[in-house]
Amino acid sequence: MQEPSVHSVTLNRELCKGCINCIKRCPTEAIRVRDGKAIIISERCVDCGECIRICPHHAKRAVSDPMDVLNNYKYKIALPPPSLYVQFNNLDEPDVVLAGLLRLGFDSVFEVSRAAELVSEATRRFLQTSDLLRPVISSACPAVTRLICVRFPQLMDHILPLIAPIELAARLAKDEAVKKTGLPREDIGCIFLTPCPAKVSAIRAPIGSKQSEVDAAVAVKDVYPLLLSAMKKVGQVEYLAQSGRIGLGWGESGGEAAGLMTTESYLAADGVENVIRVLSDLEDEKYHDLDFVELNACSGGCVGGVLQVENPYIAKAKMKHLRRTMPVSRNHLTDDAAALVEWDDEVVYNPVMELGETRAERFARYAKMEEILETLPGLDCGSCGAPTCQSMAEDVVRGFSSVNDCTVLMRRRMEAVLRALGKDE
Repeated sequence: MQEPSVHSVTLNRELCKGCINCIKRCPTEAIRVRDGKAIIISERCVDCGECIRICPHHAKRAVSDPMDVLNNYKYKIALPPPSLYVQFNNLDEPDVVLAGLLRLGFDSVFEVSRAAELVSEATRRFLQTSDLLRPVISSACPAVTRLICVRFPQLMDHILPLIAPIELAARLAKDEAVKKTGLPREDIGCIFLTPCPAKVSAIRAPIGSKQSEVDAAVAVKDVYPLLLSAMKKVGQVEYLAQSGRIGLGWGESGGEAAGLMTTESYLAADGVENVIRVLSDLEDEKYHDLDFVELNACSGGCVGGVLQVENPYIAKAKMKHLRRTMPVSRNHLTDDAAALVEWDDEVVYNPVMELGETRAERFARYAKMEEILETLPGLDCGSCGAPTCQSMAEDVVRGFSSVNDCTVLMRRRMEAVLRALGKDE
């Protein structure tokens, strides 16, 4: 697995006011406030987008591709996620959305939900035949997979070694387009309509794949107004949708797990804080009878992505309405697709949170950190620019900070001086 050389989540220092909202929300403690401005520790960032969601000054944002990226390719394929359909009101069928994408300039569409149904079937087979450690943890959410690689190394062997539906959709879509058009693969562009920044980074630095077949990612919030206008101009709607309830269900939390059908021994959690709680419990071996765990960093699943436009709870209600008349599934795993769905690149532990390269160095630094931590107030106020006193002590050990940065200790020292001078009244 490559580390993202260019993260989707970026910081505008001019807009940053130096508040501590973001440092408190980051699941990997990748943000600090220094000299009155936030900084992002790149190697720790998993692009979950929580800092974007929480920042009151809009200093964090996700970088994605503009719509004119379509001009780079002779044949353009839209990859709409299942969560896209429920961004619109009064929608009874996905076909009008797909037709709208064609009016926007795409030559064809390939629903990610089609690929999701194939990954569901591949997962069912995997659970029946594989000796992978239980419970198996879904690899569909790139933010969760990177979180495990950074913070929960003991769970690495539990990750499902199958590519995400987005990647499988791109591979299958390009295979179809090459046969249909005769164009070389490099002239065909697969453009994903992304609900979150983590998926943008997963395209630039693939998880479980040596190279992504997805060529660009346009944020849903950017394509939404254009698509809404195009949908209003759609006349006779063709039957373009080729997925069922299982595929569409991947757009919300619990949909992937429910789509397995062969087991009811699963757990689904969403929201980064809940995800961390579940991963911590899994690391402590608190769950013994689970076969499968589905985790989504965004609340509600992909419908709650920070690049979406609709309220995730309303979107989930729309999803229920949209799925009610659909068949269970419209896609079945062929031998050719089965050969494409497995990882072809290793996913490895990323030791960015370790205190040293060797065991001796880690032990020495940990002992020093505990010593420093004893001198700190334990308030986890964030005033020093670190999210907790422990992360502050860690920064001191790493040489990135000083104990004197603790404003509580500084105030206490000032009060002690004033008392000594008899000026504490």
